[in-house]
Amino acid sequence: MAIPQEIIKTKRNGQVLTEAEIKQFVQGLTYDNFSDSQAAALAMAIYLNGMTVAETVSLTLAMRDSGTVLNWQGQLNGPVVDKHSTGGVGDKVTLMLAPMVAACGAYMPSIAGRGLGHTGGTVDKLEAIPGYSCTQSLNRIRQLLPELGCVIVGQSSELAPADRRLYGIRDVTATVESIPLITASILSKKLSEGLDVLVMDVKVGNGAIMATADDAAALANSIVNTATGAGVATRALITDMNQILGATAGNALEVMETLDYLTGKYREPRLHQLTLELGANMLVLGKVYADKAAAVAALEHSLSSGKAAEIFAKMVSAMGGPADLFEKPEQYLAAAPVSLVIESPQAGELHYANTVGLGMAVVRLGGGRSHPAQKIDPAVGFSQIVSAGNQVSIGQPLATVHAATTAAAEMAKAEFLAACRFDLTAVAPLVHQVIG
Repeated sequence: MAIPQEIIKTKRNGQVLTEAEIKQFVQGLTYDNFSDSQAAALAMAIYLNGMTVAETVSLTLAMRDSGTVLNWQGQLNGPVVDKHSTGGVGDKVTLMLAPMVAACGAYMPSIAGRGLGHTGGTVDKLEAIPGYSCTQSLNRIRQLLPELGCVIVGQSSELAPADRRLYGIRDVTATVESIPLITASILSKKLSEGLDVLVMDVKVGNGAIMATADDAAALANSIVNTATGAGVATRALITDMNQILGATAGNALEVMETLDYLTGKYREPRLHQLTLELGANMLVLGKVYADKAAAVAALEHSLSSGKAAEIFAKMVSAMGGPADLFEKPEQYLAAAPVSLVIESPQAGELHYANTVGLGMAVVRLGGGRSHPAQKIDPAVGFSQIVSAGNQVSIGQPLATVHAATTAAAEMAKAEFLAACRFDLTAVAPLVHQVIG
């Protein structure tokens, strides 16, 4: 058995770590046999020198196996599937997609996260529903998935504990951006769900962590190669994040948009297209349907029949939320005391030059966290957002800001307008590339 210094030295010198050395490192993270300084040194060595696909697979599996791995063998009559997004602004796809794929015969046990930086978190959105508890035991998840077809919860302390410690170290040592470490962090949690299929939504653009197509493709390829190497059928879609996804950004507002989407009251076209693209890939990879056209038709039927809305309502109730959320959303979802219409200051074709700035505006309104212990205001954010590429006139509403005070609303309005430009620019395609 190597001592920690030898493992660090191997990677510092640009050499390949063995599977045994990687397992020893992950066990050291889990049981504190590696000090924080040693773990930080190895993280920096990986950041600087990278990892092979085989190394990344070994790291991912060792981190997955540092905790409990769910096993659904013999319990379900369909594939176990999930999707993961690298993060954007207004991305509420998981809330819509989980009940849709469940209605089509797949099972989706989604372990979701909280907001990070400018990106919103699925857990924060769900906790805008009074009573909804994202903290569920693994036994409860095992019970609910066969009954409901989908469960969306937060990460359990029993799943991939090595990742929690390593992520905390990466966060304070400037090694968050390492593609092998990002890959292992995402996949160690996702693969602990006992998946047959994973579809990745890798965001690219001025509202994404990956700002360039090359960076997004590098991460997508790493995730597909690693997850496939770990035995999970995986596909990655590189998708546009040069504008807010959908018509809302902010936790309760996004839940309301989800309810409107599932009932057919309103489906923003880009959001609908992406939801169908991701869902169809999940169902085809899971061999529920033979081709994309059949999968899309089934997903559309899950909406028109009301089955997806019914499953979402049952999930909300099972997690402690109100049974009549669809009937009385205004009674349960928080509303901000101040709303302010943002009007266009000029005419032209609308585009968004700084979608990260829009996400940070939601954070400053109180809809996200500037420090981990901060309490979120679920009511704040933006709604009725006009999509990029639309011709607008002077005085035309571009969005509505929802805030706790008039001063906060005025500041958010200024930030929103600062992110806008009015010129003839090609709107990026929603799906840039499919990998895997």
